[in-house]
Amino acid sequence: MKINYRSLVWLLVPLLGIYSPSFAQKDKSSEKGFKKIFDGKTLKGWEGDPVYWKVENGSIVGEITPATLLKRNTFIIYRDAKPADFELKCEVKITKEGNTGINYRSEELLPDLPFALKGYQADIDGAIRYTGQNYEERGRTTLGYRGEIVSVNEQTDPEVKNNLRAYSARNAWLPRKVTGSLGNSDSLKTKIKSEDWNEVHLIVKGNRLLHYVNGILMSDVTDLDKVNGKSEGWLGVQVHVGPPMKVEYRNIRIKNLK
Repeated sequence: MKINYRSLVWLLVPLLGIYSPSFAQKDKSSEKGFKKIFDGKTLKGWEGDPVYWKVENGSIVGEITPATLLKRNTFIIYRDAKPADFELKCEVKITKEGNTGINYRSEELLPDLPFALKGYQADIDGAIRYTGQNYEERGRTTLGYRGEIVSVNEQTDPEVKNNLRAYSARNAWLPRKVTGSLGNSDSLKTKIKSEDWNEVHLIVKGNRLLHYVNGILMSDVTDLDKVNGKSEGWLGVQVHVGPPMKVEYRNIRIKNLK
């Protein structure tokens, strides 16, 4: 068989480009400023209920068994800082029946509810119904669904904070406006892997909250509500009330933004 070497060279050029120094430099620069906040071996810097949280195979693992069913959601909380403006990157894997999320700029509900957080959440679930959306745990409920660009309305009456249910319906915050689209929710769902590792990337700066999964922007929320919104707070990950489940988080790293 006669080999066309010229054609072979052109086929190899794109592959060689993948491993070129410029590609490696670009990949390295995307990690500039990030630091690991989980050492892969211990829960140093984190605090949660040991019934539900442990380290296993280089991951923070949250697990519910038939013997440890929850009555309310519980979190493992990063104790070394209360991030304000930041980027967070991590990889997450969850079982089909599982429900979890990454809370940020959150307040802890002590003394009544240990390891409970109230605040913004990058929602994640095994059925991929909610993954990518912006949900406010124990607060205003859904702020932005997957595929939405949203502006949350400004509030001036401090009493709104004491009557959140009056401003929400069907688990969604009503005083908000969808200003654009990032794509169809079901189409975006196909970019998220079931029962496998997905990379989550949060960019949180000022009142702009961006949730990416596998490099794709899933929700974009601008929160103009200074009565209910938060500018800093605790960071934590969740196991949610429900059937037995397992969630794993690894390669957790953060970069503070100025």
